[in-house]
Amino acid sequence: MSFSSCDQEALYRLMTWLSPAYPVGAFSYSAGIEWAVEAGDIKSAETLRNWIEAMLTDGVGMSDGIFFSHTHRAIACDDDASLVEAAELAAAFVPTRERYGETIALGRAFLEVTGAAWPCDALDRLQRIWRGPFSYPIAVAAACAGHGIPLAPALHGFLTAIASNWVSAGVRLIPLGHTEGQRALHALEPAIAKSTERALAARLDDVSTATFRADLASIRHETQYTRLFRS
Repeated sequence: MSFSSCDQEALYRLMTWLSPAYPVGAFSYSAGIEWAVEAGDIKSAETLRNWIEAMLTDGVGMSDGIFFSHTHRAIACDDDASLVEAAELAAAFVPTRERYGETIALGRAFLEVTGAAWPCDALDRLQRIWRGPFSYPIAVAAACAGHGIPLAPALHGFLTAIASNWVSAGVRLIPLGHTEGQRALHALEPAIAKSTERALAARLDDVSTATFRADLASIRHETQYTRLFRS
């Protein structure tokens, strides 16, 4: 496969921003997986994969994918009203205090780093028209749209990155070998593709979650006696 100069630039930026090395601190969050391991819900590569698949298809992964999709389109269409609506709902639509702290901290860090190293009008516009907190999918989607990264691959990359971070947390907590972690990611590939397709087709009114055990894990992590992660 050959890429045009624009495609190469887009791929380079997307891979850089979603890399574990990008300094937003994603590695310090487990999205409640730490409590789920302690409680015995997650105890193997299979149970980790099942947990993450549910989060991707029916939990925060899906809702973040919908927010990402609508933000990207709003930026591309110069639709400030839709952009504010997506940013406001994304900040409000979090089930727990830890989850809120996670997505807002990641969003703020992404905006600061990307605005300094990879500035674009879209990031300036986002911060000018929305004075509230910025969730992670809103920040990343705005940067992708502002730099001309097409929506479908940008969203697919975003969901892959958050799934990879969850797998990495599980590998450290269960613990698992790195090969088992990669097998889990391989098994999650269809779920990531399915969630990408659903999020691209969804309306903002379609946002919902049905992963109650994962929400409970996030709540209980806050008072967990010994913790390695911030969520």
